Amino acid sequence: MYPLIRFIKEMIKFRNAPPLSPSGTHVSTHICWPWDLDPWIELNNGRTLTLFDLGRIPMAQRTGLLAVMRKMKWGITVAGNSTRYRRRVRMFDRFTMISRIIGWDHRFIYMEQSMWRRGECCNHMLLRSAVTSSSGIVPPSEVAKAMNLAQTPGPLPDWVQAWIDADATRTWPPEIPDDVKADLPA
Repeated sequence: MYPLIRFIKEMIKFRNAPPLSPSGTHVSTHICWPWDLDPWIELNNGRTLTLFDLGRIPMAQRTGLLAVMRKMKWGITVAGNSTRYRRRVRMFDRFTMISRIIGWDHRFIYMEQSMWRRGECCNHMLLRSAVTSSSGIVPPSEVAKAMNLAQTPGPLPDWVQAWIDADATRTWPPEIPDDVKADLPA
């Protein structure tokens, strides 16, 4: 189930927080609750991705992106991510989430998020997101213009560009193995 109550709490908590520039960093603190756990009594990997919303959406609110999206009747979607899991987050652990926009290209906005506990990074995610309209993807340059941003982003970090390049070589849609094709419904 989506953590709706926690999401509302975060939106209320940061509603009067100082505005962030697009390159600003949003920091929030959370607790791993029993309903966040997997059978090994640690933060579920899928739940980790859901909890990242609790940092990303308030960050979008503080940068002014949500207000522009409402005004323009735009939406936003996750268009891909790469996540590293390195340290366990256990029940009732308190952790700090760090969220920031790294930059954008002609199509996507790239964000970085991480969860920290006792000075150690537990996990780290690179995410690409697309602002959408009824016509499809809204170019980030158009989003920046709607937000009255005079600046243009610098080049993306090498590690982000390497991920973009590697992902571009991936086949889409994925190939279905021959031994499975017969079992798929028509």
